[in-house]
Amino acid sequence: MEGLDAASLLDLHRRMVRIRVFETEAGRLMESGDLPGFLHLYVGQEAVAAGALATLTDADQITSTHRGHGHAVAKGAGFRKMFAELFGRVDGYCHGRGGSMHINDLSIGMLGANGIVGAGLPIAVGAAFAARYRGDGSIAMTFFGDGASNIGAFHEAANMAAVLQLPVVFVCENNGYAEFTAQARHMRLDDVADRAAAYGMPSEVCDGMDAVAVRQACRRAVDRARAGEGPSLVEAKTYRYYDHQGVKGLRKPYRTQEEIDAWKARDAIELLEARAAADGVVDAAEFARVWEETRADAVDAIAFARASPLPDPATLTRDVYTD
Repeated sequence: MEGLDAASLLDLHRRMVRIRVFETEAGRLMESGDLPGFLHLYVGQEAVAAGALATLTDADQITSTHRGHGHAVAKGAGFRKMFAELFGRVDGYCHGRGGSMHINDLSIGMLGANGIVGAGLPIAVGAAFAARYRGDGSIAMTFFGDGASNIGAFHEAANMAAVLQLPVVFVCENNGYAEFTAQARHMRLDDVADRAAAYGMPSEVCDGMDAVAVRQACRRAVDRARAGEGPSLVEAKTYRYYDHQGVKGLRKPYRTQEEIDAWKARDAIELLEARAAADGVVDAAEFARVWEETRADAVDAIAFARASPLPDPATLTRDVYTD
């Protein structure tokens, strides 16, 4: 497949399967009332996180969105601590204090998800500035949606990154909707990537349902950033299978079932499995093994999270700062 070896394809597949299983289980737990708070699920968009983050190292830093579980998993976050955080338990990544939209792990370069639309963009620019200052060869990558490209923070971040020639990659996960609003109703552009030209940076549009295509596009942008050539924008056209929030959401129809089914027919995981098997690069049994191992990992992690204690109210003000 496009010159990728078996190890690279299995890496992409494993990242996507881990996201799919984690999110499916999280959605199930939320619908059953076992998980508190809100969940913005990443099911359907797995190819973007998998393809993009396959191009980075642990030293490279990323910022995420309110739909951030997929980025955390693809960057290497563990199921146990992620589920514990969703359950609000002390063994979670934020010790049960952050929940779904604030998972971070600095050891793998995950600077955190963010409940504020577009807020991760300037943080990533700051991380890229720090990387260049240190001179350690690392870069930053920031994820955002089509709706966030209308936010002032996007334009400020893009302009500063371009002016300072910072090593940052802007990845727009264009799933066609800003919450419940179709792209055609909130902008006059077909491609968010066109906005990059206004700041003097190159851009590329790729198929966000094809992990290999995303990997290739992001590899070009990452290589450019590491070479000191400044920022780039990659727009991945993708789709979320579930509602904006949760699985069933507010139950207000704003998409047709025909539209959802058409995108599901192009499922990224099924596409990679079918193409790799047809090309004889990866045996179907290896893909099956990944699914089995990942499902077992989820079962273990959920049990771990349920057994983890709730935070002690006496620690409520810990890690809260003021000046």
